[in-house]
Amino acid sequence: MAGKITSYLDCVSPYSYFALLYLEKNREVLKSHGVEIDIVPVFLGGINVGSGNKPPWTLEAKAHYSRYDSARAKRYFGVPNIQTPSFFPILSLFPQRALCYVKEAHREKFVAVFFDIYRAMWEGGEDVSKPEILGKVLEQQFSEDEARKVMASANSAPYKQRLNDNTKEALDRGAFGCPWFFVRNSKGEEEPFFGSDRYVPFVQSPHVLLAIFHLSSEPG
Repeated sequence: MAGKITSYLDCVSPYSYFALLYLEKNREVLKSHGVEIDIVPVFLGGINVGSGNKPPWTLEAKAHYSRYDSARAKRYFGVPNIQTPSFFPILSLFPQRALCYVKEAHREKFVAVFFDIYRAMWEGGEDVSKPEILGKVLEQQFSEDEARKVMASANSAPYKQRLNDNTKEALDRGAFGCPWFFVRNSKGEEEPFFGSDRYVPFVQSPHVLLAIFHLSSEPG
């Protein structure tokens, strides 16, 4: 059985951005060892409500610690230009629904669009929850007419439901925040992982509990 990393991400979460950067950087290595990556757009607000969790900035001690943690993460992932925008947090439903549509209708552009949305918000300080801004971001990968279709689809019932379903799936798998990972190894064993401090255990180490792949000279 092939290994698989399912990663539940929301553009409102900078740690989801770190997750996507790291997984895409390692996609080919993982593929060579028979490990598939599946990126799933979810609504973090719904996960927080459904799990009873609260955003870290609502607790003073966590908010204070996050300044140190985010600085370390930016150095580690090589994205020093990330800044928390003045309008943070956003209601991410619209861009996340748009990503659900892009994943289904234009899978080959899905990751690039996700990156464009992340960069626009976290490096460019643009509010991607606003249609006029999201439209311009989408035009980096699509024509103007195609971008309009993406946004129209994002407002349609099927993709509203798709995002709801994705979010429920994450909750059913124990999610209480983003990024949330569900990892399966070649034996079919599965475990959840949470947060940006979990990449090394399931990507780089050959001796972890799940051992997704063995480091060797030959892909397995």
